[in-house]
Amino acid sequence: FPPSVQVFPSQDPLDRADFNAVEYINALFPTEQSLANIDEVVNKIRLKIRRLDDNIRTVVRGQTNVGQDGRQALEEAQKAIQQLFGKIKDIKDKAEKSEQMVKEITRDIKQLDHAKRHLTTSITTLNHLHMLAGGVDSLEAMTRRRQYGEVANLLQGVVNVLEHFNKYMGIPQIRQLSERVKAAQNELGQQILADFEEAFPSQGTKRTGGPSNVLRDACLVANVLDPRIKQEIIKKFIKQHLSEYLVLFQENQDVAWLDKIDRRYAWIKRQLVDYEEKYGRMFPAEWCMTERIAVDFCHVTRAELSKIMRTRAKEIEVKLLLFAIQRTTNFEGLLAKRFSGCTLADGTVKKPEVPPPSSNPFLEDETGAEADEIVMEKSDTDKPKKPKVPDNPFHGIVSKCFEPHLYVYIESQDKNLGELIDRFVADFKAQGPPKPNVDEGGAVLPSCADLFVYYKKCMVQCSQLSTGEPMIALTTIFQKYLREYAWKILSGNLPKTTSSSGGLTITSLLKEKEGSEVAKFTLEELCLICSILSTAEYCLATTQQLEEKLKEKVDTSLMERINLTGEMDTFSIVISNSIQLLVQDLDAACDPALTAMSKMQWQNVEHVGDQSPYVTSVILHIKQNVPIIRDNLASTRKYFTQFCIKFANSFIPKFINHLFKCKPISMVGAEQLLLDTHSLKMVLLDLPSIGSQVVRKAPASYTKIVVKGMTRAEMILKVVMAPHEPPVVFVDNYIKLLADCSTDTFQKILDMKGLKRSEQSSMLDLFRLRLPAPPPGGDGSGSLSLSAPTPEQESSRIRKLEKLIKKRL
Repeated sequence: FPPSVQVFPSQDPLDRADFNAVEYINALFPTEQSLANIDEVVNKIRLKIRRLDDNIRTVVRGQTNVGQDGRQALEEAQKAIQQLFGKIKDIKDKAEKSEQMVKEITRDIKQLDHAKRHLTTSITTLNHLHMLAGGVDSLEAMTRRRQYGEVANLLQGVVNVLEHFNKYMGIPQIRQLSERVKAAQNELGQQILADFEEAFPSQGTKRTGGPSNVLRDACLVANVLDPRIKQEIIKKFIKQHLSEYLVLFQENQDVAWLDKIDRRYAWIKRQLVDYEEKYGRMFPAEWCMTERIAVDFCHVTRAELSKIMRTRAKEIEVKLLLFAIQRTTNFEGLLAKRFSGCTLADGTVKKPEVPPPSSNPFLEDETGAEADEIVMEKSDTDKPKKPKVPDNPFHGIVSKCFEPHLYVYIESQDKNLGELIDRFVADFKAQGPPKPNVDEGGAVLPSCADLFVYYKKCMVQCSQLSTGEPMIALTTIFQKYLREYAWKILSGNLPKTTSSSGGLTITSLLKEKEGSEVAKFTLEELCLICSILSTAEYCLATTQQLEEKLKEKVDTSLMERINLTGEMDTFSIVISNSIQLLVQDLDAACDPALTAMSKMQWQNVEHVGDQSPYVTSVILHIKQNVPIIRDNLASTRKYFTQFCIKFANSFIPKFINHLFKCKPISMVGAEQLLLDTHSLKMVLLDLPSIGSQVVRKAPASYTKIVVKGMTRAEMILKVVMAPHEPPVVFVDNYIKLLADCSTDTFQKILDMKGLKRSEQSSMLDLFRLRLPAPPPGGDGSGSLSLSAPTPEQESSRIRKLEKLIKKRL
């Protein structure tokens, strides 16, 4: 069958696609005996063929009848569709006729509905017109009789009714009524202004009694009139109310100067009380007249103070300026408690930003007991004690005028801080370095706490005065004296190093003297260095907090100009110098011992004993210095770790260099040096906790440096101990143990072994030939191979030495 023809599944062998007639016949007649049934099999097959023919014939005939039935069904369906289409058309025609009938029925109802709506609108408009005409007549009559109480209600109603006639302004009568209303409003405005002018003339005399009720009603009318009328009334009233103030506090008057600024605020307080008693009920409450009088007084006062301070700028002293600012900010705080600030919508006064809470020590209570921690002779009376109002809309409404003159305050703080630093220097010279205090660790110099307390007070005080350019100027002053403190108090008092170490001889070392002749820092000097280091660390952390706090206090636009990174770097330099001094001191104390090691006759050592005297001397110096340094740096543990790392990085290369100077070395001498090196390695690994009752695991970074460096020293000695015959084995052993491709290092090893120049020359040539190719991407000269050599490459003496070391440990 072709691929497109699908055959129903069947188990009959005749239906299989790979039907084979021969196989099928063989299956029917497998043996000769089975041929006896051939007639029976043929009859069965013929019967099967007849049945198949009958089935095929029935199917063919059925297909003929199906075609005829299909055509008949299609014709019936087409007839049904035609009938349905005809019924739908009939329904559509009937719907159109029904719609037409409904339109004819409702045509009259629609006309009646429009008529009703128009009639209602006409009646409403006529009523409004009647009300408008009557209202305008009544308004004109009441205006002439000054019946402001009735006018206030009537005018509002007339204005509301007039709004309904905006679309009828083309009608002459309506336009005429509108013009009469506007004329009445203008007349009322002029009349009310005239009444106020008559009641409060410019010369200051006031009418009493009856007019107050009339004026109270007039204010209600002014609420309905053009807002300019209300503003004019307020302006004239406040101007008349403050006219006396301008006369009393003229620039040429004695009371106008800053030392009597209290009198200005006392005057306005009396005036506000007087206003509340006499005129409090005359003006509507929503006018906030009391607040408006106070705000205008503040604007006038700021202008007057600015003018007089420009004229007499040379007479302004810091105490006088801070006194005036204190009184002014107190008055602004009083205004904030009394008024809401709703009349400040013009935006002339900006609300101060409230910094978010923080764990910064500079955010502690600014008015608490901390004020007693430091007393400055010239600044105690200078500091305003105004409480900081977190959300004061009146902040700066008057005190802004002092901002251009805050340079006087900045100069004063510059002078005070200069005197403070000088006092710190004098106190340090008089009292000397801090006493050693092992129990509490290295003491931070008390002067740095005093400095930052004073900084905090200056910052809080200046932020209350201004958060603009004066804060930037104060930051510059802070930077100046942070640097001075770092150099004068900290760096200036670091002990000076001395290079005289000639008092210790090799003989004295070999006799195991304690090495007291070495010029080294005393206990007091070591404690002083640690104290200066702790102080610098405290200053570094506090300076960072100071920078964050300054950025919170200053205006957002000026934040980028505050940067104390340079000062923090200065304290970091002091810390680094202090650590370097401690390292140099311990390093210098160990130098004579290392020198003695390099000058010993190692070829004459006959037997391996305990550790050599120079090792004992080095360990003695370490045990003397390190516990003192650790205890004094207990509060700054990370810097003690830095000290240990720097000492290891300095001592181990120096020890290896002195090791190279030990030449020639006998086999026994090399064994003794290897034992000494192992002893030093153990001491260095225990360096961070040496002499301490509490054993702590050394930092991994430090342990890695010690293991790497001292293992290199041990490998050098193992190479020296190895026999140089045969040369190939010796060179390969050197490359395997040290992994150092430098010919200089190999030359030093040969010198330590005491080989002759001729032997060295041939050995160097062999070394150059045996050098492996350098690994890609790095220099292998400084790397270490910590893998142990195989037994075949070690001599019996090396194995005996290792057993000896293990036995001693």
